[in-house]
Amino acid sequence: MQLFFNPEITESSKTFSLSPDEGRHLLKVLRKKKGDHFHVTNGKGWIFVAALDNTDPKNTTATVVSAEKRHPKMHYLHMAVAPTKSNDRFEWFLEKATEIGINEITPIICERSERKTLKMERLQKVIQGAMKQSQRCYLPVLNPAVSMKEFLEKEHQGIRFIAHCHKEEKVELKRRIAPDKRITILIGPEGDFTENEVDLAYEKGFLSVSLGESRLRTETAALYACTAVAVFNSR
Repeated sequence: MQLFFNPEITESSKTFSLSPDEGRHLLKVLRKKKGDHFHVTNGKGWIFVAALDNTDPKNTTATVVSAEKRHPKMHYLHMAVAPTKSNDRFEWFLEKATEIGINEITPIICERSERKTLKMERLQKVIQGAMKQSQRCYLPVLNPAVSMKEFLEKEHQGIRFIAHCHKEEKVELKRRIAPDKRITILIGPEGDFTENEVDLAYEKGFLSVSLGESRLRTETAALYACTAVAVFNSR
């Protein structure tokens, strides 16, 4: 199934238009003709079967044939991750985390962060592409980048973890995870969190966790955490 994306469709929609990029792909790559059916999601849990009406790549329209709501998972994962120095590596994390099934991502700027600006429009397209490729119908929330201090000042419900490399006794993440819960996990930059940042997280109720004996890159650590939560909740 080839999945397309249109955030404006609702369960009550009768007709809709596709973006120029989606329209060109539908017509030029898949060579769909008028009357052909295709699948589209609004990123909010709905999968629609639609019939192609207008074959103009700049104004592709379709009629909704049927709609199905897929219920979300019981657990909710929010990853707060420091952007990597390499844009490609951070985009790779976003792509794979979306495929695995993350719910929300907040880029956090830390004291040792080497990258402090992000092209949010580009990152949003990466997430949308990964959602369609993996045939998921819930688009992860990508929040604007904030400082770690700003992030910790906000209220975060559920279980909260921080993964760091400081030498202290830590329990492995897989032993801390509880099923069907809201989970927030902090992953720091290449140079790790500072002691001040770790202490601030502790003050806000975050528990330290270990991701194993190996020292992992930021994007690897974040993806490991996503995978651990997904696997635990698939039992």
